[in-house]
Amino acid sequence: MEPVPYDKRNGKIWFNGQVIDWKDAKLHVLTHGLHYGSCVFEGERVYNGEIFKLREHTDRLIYSARRMGFEIPYTVDQIDEACNEIIKIQNVQNGYVRPVAWRGSEMMAISAQKNKIHFAIATWEWGSYFDPKIKEHGIKLNVSKWRRPAPNTIPWDTKAAGLYMICTLSKHEAEKDGFNDSLMLDHEDFVAEATGANIFFLNEETKEIHTPIPDCFLDGITRRTIIDIAKEKGFKIIERKIKLEELKNFEACFLTGTAAEVTPVSQIGDYSFKVTNSIGSFFDKYLEIVNRKVIA
Repeated sequence: MEPVPYDKRNGKIWFNGQVIDWKDAKLHVLTHGLHYGSCVFEGERVYNGEIFKLREHTDRLIYSARRMGFEIPYTVDQIDEACNEIIKIQNVQNGYVRPVAWRGSEMMAISAQKNKIHFAIATWEWGSYFDPKIKEHGIKLNVSKWRRPAPNTIPWDTKAAGLYMICTLSKHEAEKDGFNDSLMLDHEDFVAEATGANIFFLNEETKEIHTPIPDCFLDGITRRTIIDIAKEKGFKIIERKIKLEELKNFEACFLTGTAAEVTPVSQIGDYSFKVTNSIGSFFDKYLEIVNRKVIA
């Protein structure tokens, strides 16, 4: 059965301060956010009817907008309240929330000083980002030809729409060649992240976990959660620059992210990894936290 396209779904969307029918959540074809990428968003998980770390996501959304040169016309409390309102209206128990803010169509050129800032929140039931059967044995990544941009070329520490163009290109390239996702290197050819998730490498014997320094990509909210979990379990976290050829020195690898949660990796290009018990224990603890509705 083919999935229902997102513009054909039923229900409600929070749109510029009002709850409207899903089908009526529209924007003009000459919207600045569409043509020039002046759009920021968040991705949030709902567990048992509660949004995990909602305030952290909202804070990051507002920060992203300010880095892009505009103010979302709602406070942190108002955005949190709207997110909670729409998941209750939609009766989402275990799913995804997408707040998004963008410049409108009042001006149509690179300059957009007078454009209205629009804001919407959509939510829907959503399961695993990767097929659970594939996750059980570890997903496979290629190495993308695209690089994360240098930090002085773009506001890299935001969830801005334009930053994800190279992620889509990388993901499509990977899927075309039979992989599940893509490893992206940074502008200096060090390991950076996957297309929408942070990456970790571990060795069980030494209880060390190595992960790239987030200096040109997001320091993910799930990333920080898993680091705390790993430390509690006695692992030493080493954040550093990692060369691609160093991957042969690691026993295991996994991804973290709002969508990916905790996903083991079995292959990156020519490098192979085991799906170890520790990765499973990190995910179990993560699920224990979110199922306890720890949302602060």
